[in-house]
Amino acid sequence: SDSPCCHDREYCRMLIKRGIAVSPGVAIGPAMVFGTESFRIPQQFISANVIDIELARFHAALDATCEEISLNEQLARERLGDQYAAIFSAHLLLARDQQLVSQIEQRIRRQNSPEFAASQVLRQYAKRMRDLGGQYLAERSLDINDLEKRLLRHLLGERREELSNLTAPVLVLANNLTPSETANLDRKFVLGFATEVGGHTSHTAILAGALELPAVVGIGKFLDDVSGCQTIIIDGSHGVVIIEPDTETLAKYRNSEARFRSHERRLQSLRSVPCETKDGVPIKLMGNIEFPAEAEPCRDKGASGIGLYRTEFLYLESNREPTEDDHYKAYCQVLKAFPDQPVVIRTLDLGSDKMPGALRAAYPDSVNPALSIRSIRLSLQHLELFKTQLRAVLRAAVLGDLRIMFPLISTLLEFRQAKMVLSDVVEDLEEQGIPFRRDIMVGMMVEVPAAAIMAEEFAREVDFFSLGTNDLIQYTLAVDRADQAVADLYRSGDPSILGLIRVVVEAGERNNIPVSVCGQMSSDPMFIPLLIGLGLRQISVTPHAIPELKEVIRNLTIERAVAIAERASSLEVARDVENYLWGELKKLCPESMQLD
Repeated sequence: SDSPCCHDREYCRMLIKRGIAVSPGVAIGPAMVFGTESFRIPQQFISANVIDIELARFHAALDATCEEISLNEQLARERLGDQYAAIFSAHLLLARDQQLVSQIEQRIRRQNSPEFAASQVLRQYAKRMRDLGGQYLAERSLDINDLEKRLLRHLLGERREELSNLTAPVLVLANNLTPSETANLDRKFVLGFATEVGGHTSHTAILAGALELPAVVGIGKFLDDVSGCQTIIIDGSHGVVIIEPDTETLAKYRNSEARFRSHERRLQSLRSVPCETKDGVPIKLMGNIEFPAEAEPCRDKGASGIGLYRTEFLYLESNREPTEDDHYKAYCQVLKAFPDQPVVIRTLDLGSDKMPGALRAAYPDSVNPALSIRSIRLSLQHLELFKTQLRAVLRAAVLGDLRIMFPLISTLLEFRQAKMVLSDVVEDLEEQGIPFRRDIMVGMMVEVPAAAIMAEEFAREVDFFSLGTNDLIQYTLAVDRADQAVADLYRSGDPSILGLIRVVVEAGERNNIPVSVCGQMSSDPMFIPLLIGLGLRQISVTPHAIPELKEVIRNLTIERAVAIAERASSLEVARDVENYLWGELKKLCPESMQLD
C-alpha cells in the first residue's frame, strides 16, 4: 500500500482536547499551526517508490541548514565574540545529532514526508525538554523550535504559504487569533479554527460565528501536541478538538458533519417565513455585525435589521484613525443592505487594552482595562474623535433608519454629556449646510449594573435600551469574561442577571420605550424562551444563529414562554436555571436537539 496504516501506535496516537464551543459545526482536515509555523506542510504521507528520493531531499535540506548555522556561527564570532557564537555551535551539534537524524530517517522510511517527519520528531524533543521543567531546559527547547523552522524552510523553499494566501483547505490552530486575523480568514481554504486562549464572548469568538466557521477556543496548551498536516477534527458544537482521529472516530464525525449540513439546509428554508411565535406574536430578530461586508449575508439569513453594529474595527484595521468619510462609507454600505429597516450604530467601544496607535501612548497599560478608560469614557475624553463619528452617523442617516447607541453608560451625567456632544455636532452640520437627519433615535447599552438599577430614570431620557449581556454578566458577577481560570463562574443563567433583565424590561414597558438584547446570551437558543417570557420582543444576534433561533420562536407560544421565565426565575442557582432551560429547549425543538 502507498499509505501506512493510521493505527500504527508509535506514530498515530489520537488525542482529544476540550475547550469552549463558540461556533457550531464539524470541520475535518489537515492542521496548519499558525504562529509557530507560517507555512503549511503540504502532505503527511509519501509513496513507497519515492522513499529514497525523499531521504536524499531531507539530507540536502539538513546540509543546507547546517551550512546556514555555520555561517551564523562565524558571523557571531567575528562581530560579537565566542560566547555568542556558542549559541549557534549548540544548534549545529543538535542538527548533526545522529539519534535525532536517525529518528527522522526512520519516519521517512515509514512513508512520512520529510517535512512531516522532521516536524514530528523535533516537536517531540522540544516537548520532552519543556516537560522536564527548569528555565535552562525550556530555553533549549526554543533552540529545537528554531532548528525545526530552519529545516522546514529549506525543505519547503518557495512553497511556504502564509495564512492570508492559502491554496488548499486547512484547519487553523493557534495560541490566539486577533479579530482582524479572524475576519480575514479565507473561507474557501480555512475550514475551522481552534485556539489555546479565548472565551465565549471574545471578539474572535463572535467573528467565528459571523463567518460560520466551526471554532473552539480556550483549549489551553495543545500546540506542542500537533504538527502541520496532521488530520484534525474541530467540533464547534461541543468544544472538542481531536488530533489524529482513529478510523472509527473519523467515520463518526464524517456522519455528524453530513447531518449538520442537512440541518443547516433545513433551517435555511425558514429564511423567508415570518419571525413570530406559534400564537402569532411578532419577534424582531436582528443581526450583530462587526464589518460592513457582513450586512448582506445577515440580510440573507433573514434578519430584520442590524441591532448592533460594532464600529471599533474601523479603528483597529489600520494604523491611522478613520476619517469622517471612512465612517460615512461604512454606514452607507450597511444601510444599502437594510434601506427600510433599523440599523443601530454603537459608538466607539475601545478600551485601554486595544486602542489605535495615536491613542495608545496617552494611556499606559491599565491595571484592569475593563474598569479603566474605555467606551463612552474614551469618547468623552477625545471629543474630536467622537464628533467625527457622530457627524458621519447623522449624514448617513439621511439614507435610512440609522440609530445611535452609546456604550457602557453608567451614570445619567455620562448620557447627558454624550447627548450634548451630539447637539454640538448637529449645530456644526447645520451651520455648514451639510445634509443630515435631525430626528435620529438615541439609545444606550445597559451593560453596567448601575445602569440597570437606574433604568427607570434613564428610561425618561433615552429612545431605547439594548441589554449588553456580555459586560452585564462580567460586571455583575465580578468575572473577567476572557479569563479561562474563572470561565465556569461566568453564567448567563445566574438569577442576578435574570433579575436585572426584568428590571430593565419593566422600566421600558412603563415608559413606552423599546428594549432589545444584543449580547451572546441572546444568540443561545436555550435562552430565547426565557427572554421572550421576560417581555423582550426585539433580539439582536450573531447572524449564523438567526435560522435556528427563528425555529425556536416559531415553536413557542407567549403563554409557554412566560411560564418558562417564571419557573426559571424561581430557581436559586445558575446551573439549575440552565439545566431547566436546556430541558425545555429539547421539548420545543426535538429534531434540532438530535444533533447533540
